[in-house]
Amino acid sequence: MHQLGRVRLQMKGLRCSNYLMGLIRQSSPFSVSSQRSKVPQMPDIVPVPDTDFKATEYEGMSYDAARNVRTNNINPGILEYYKKPLMFHQGYMQWLFDSNGKRYLDLFSGIVTVSVGHCHPKVNKALHEQIDKIWHTTNIYMIPAIYEYAEKLVAKMPGNLKNVYFVNSGTEANDLAVTMARLHTGAYDIISLRNAYHGISPNLLGLTSLGNWLYNVPGGYGYHNVINPDPFRGPWGGANCRDSPVQTIRNCDCAAGQCYAKDMYIDQLKDLLRFSVPKKVAGMFAESIQGVGGAVQFPKGYIKEAFGLIREKGGLCISDEVQTGFGRTGEHFWGFEAHDVTPDIVTLAKGIGNGFPLAAVVTTPEIAKTLKSALHLNTYGGNPLAGAVGKAVLEVIEEENTQGISQDVGTYMLLELAKMRDEFEIVGDVRGKGLMIGVEMVTDKESRTPLPPDQMGPIWEDAKDMGVLIGKGGIHGNVFRIKPAMIISKEDADFGLSVLRLALQNHLERNT
Repeated sequence: MHQLGRVRLQMKGLRCSNYLMGLIRQSSPFSVSSQRSKVPQMPDIVPVPDTDFKATEYEGMSYDAARNVRTNNINPGILEYYKKPLMFHQGYMQWLFDSNGKRYLDLFSGIVTVSVGHCHPKVNKALHEQIDKIWHTTNIYMIPAIYEYAEKLVAKMPGNLKNVYFVNSGTEANDLAVTMARLHTGAYDIISLRNAYHGISPNLLGLTSLGNWLYNVPGGYGYHNVINPDPFRGPWGGANCRDSPVQTIRNCDCAAGQCYAKDMYIDQLKDLLRFSVPKKVAGMFAESIQGVGGAVQFPKGYIKEAFGLIREKGGLCISDEVQTGFGRTGEHFWGFEAHDVTPDIVTLAKGIGNGFPLAAVVTTPEIAKTLKSALHLNTYGGNPLAGAVGKAVLEVIEEENTQGISQDVGTYMLLELAKMRDEFEIVGDVRGKGLMIGVEMVTDKESRTPLPPDQMGPIWEDAKDMGVLIGKGGIHGNVFRIKPAMIISKEDADFGLSVLRLALQNHLERNT
């Protein structure tokens, strides 16, 4: 068991689960009176929320045997979490259970993919019903399940975004969107933001602009990456820039309703368009909030003005909603709505299928027609199983008001995390909307130097050992990504927040 920091608990009548008490007993005794003055007061520990679900006993391959296969037969390039990776055998809603039966609160939802909870009963039922009818025919035939879903999906889109092509992953969706933009405009060059992640197929290794995801081989051509408009880490930004419940700690001298940083970043885009591309471009990709890059939000008004410039150059505007779609940002169903824009193409994946391989490209009928200039087929895209699952996921989102949960619980978490930022010197920035949250860790707030991996790791491992799973991201790997299924409760949030706070406290104890 990983040794946690020294802890003193003040229970104040709260009932603590046997699981959490077991963790506490493995900690060393500590008196608050012996802390240095800069170490914050130890909080009460919130009990692990109860659940009526009981996981079945695991009877499969042993952990050691699985590790042996992983080492010898699985490609080593696959990313692996934690010093001793977890082996999960069952999931239910916001919970995951490892092969030993230990329960974890999943605040990363399979990399922002499990939108309505692991094994949601309604989604499972829809899949079971469809799998007993027909699995696969390919979309050269009529498939009622996918047509029923397509009708409901495009009804959620604004304007003339009424045509959909189904694929299997976000990478496939963005690949196809690139092709459509180039075919429709007759131009080739495409703009994306630095720090953006849009997939890692060979064709997208220029659209994605995160160096630690790029191989030393020729990637896609015709891509241009403009400076990332990051109010916290970029050259310009201040305390009034973001459309978020929590603003950056940087000072801001802008007048009300104005953003000097936005203007400076737009000038950089104008400069790129002036010097680096032909008179006409194919388009621009943008995430509404950057996901893999660390939940980075842009200055208010940036995307709207940037898209306007692209349209002046004859290009299409493409919104990557792979992580921000389906109400995750709370205030809107689609992330791009917060930017007051209607894109020409929208790409969807991850939460669209709650973990089932399903993705989509939504566009206008006029742009969609470009694919008819040659034969095009995706063998599994739009299969009957995907249609049944997608429709059920969308119905759960509507029936259980998961967008409202994202808004309420997400805003609560952001405001509580902002308190931790004000209390802990190593918490540099808290940002996001709804349940699309990033917490950027630094050595100190003045320098904003990224917290190094040897200090990030123990905090992350502590949270895992206490039963909470959090993601990591950003070019430096110093951003905790909190993006749970959109069905979590305030009680779940309180437990996760208390665990993260204790992990931060443990870090201070290790380093003072």
